[in-house]
Order: sequence, then C-alpha cells, then structure tokens
Amino acid sequence: MNSTQALVLGFFAFAWIGLVLTLLLAPEVYSSALGVAPSGDPIPIALFLAGLSSFLVLLSIGTVRRWRWMFWLIMVAFLFGILRVPVAALQLGGWMQQEGPSWYAVLQAILGVLQFGIAVAMLIGYRRGGAWAAF
Repeated sequence: MNSTQALVLGFFAFAWIGLVLTLLLAPEVYSSALGVAPSGDPIPIALFLAGLSSFLVLLSIGTVRRWRWMFWLIMVAFLFGILRVPVAALQLGGWMQQEGPSWYAVLQAILGVLQFGIAVAMLIGYRRGGAWAAF
C-alpha cells in the first residue's frame, strides 16, 4: 500500500467515523434528509448507515486492490468535492436553504477541501506512475 491508497482509505475511515458521530450526537441532521423524526423509528437511519458503510467498504476494496476504474471514479468525485465550499458559503450567507445546523455546513466545506486536496495528490501520483501510484 502506498501513500495515495493510505490517504484515500484514511479519508474513508474519517468519513465513516464522522457519519457515525453525527448520527449519535446530532441525529436530526440525517433524519430530516431521510424524512423521519429524530426520536422516531431507527430502522431508516440504520439502513442508511448500513448502505453507506457497504458503499465505503466497496470503495475501500477497490482502493486496496488498485482497481483502475475505481481510481477514476474516486478522483473525479473528489475533484467535484470543491463544490461543497461555495454551497456552504451560500448556505451560511442565507442565499440557500441549509440542510442542517451551521456547523454541518462548515464541516461539509472542510470535507470538500480535503477531498479536492486528495484528488490533486491522486493526479500527481497518476502523472508520476499511473493509477494508484504514490504522489
């Protein structure tokens, strides 16, 4: 495993831990998006967590096994992560409806910057040695 793979896997782990912490500490963030009451039925939230966990596991397997198509999928998705920054700015400025509390919009902007940085590192590695090469 090289630095590019470790960085991507670390981001996935960070995202999953952040998701679980948000579900535990501020369930209203996702319950409004899922259309359930925060203190209501936990099944939709559990299914959401299971589905997203499965997706992150699939992405992690593709990263470890160095699937080329997964490299491009992750890199393009991470490049578009920078769009979270203007969306968060619009939400915090009141020009766009917020999906959660203000701290969640700031967190989304930070994640977008991190994703973009990882995508740039992936591009640097690609230029040096191809898909999944170290940056």
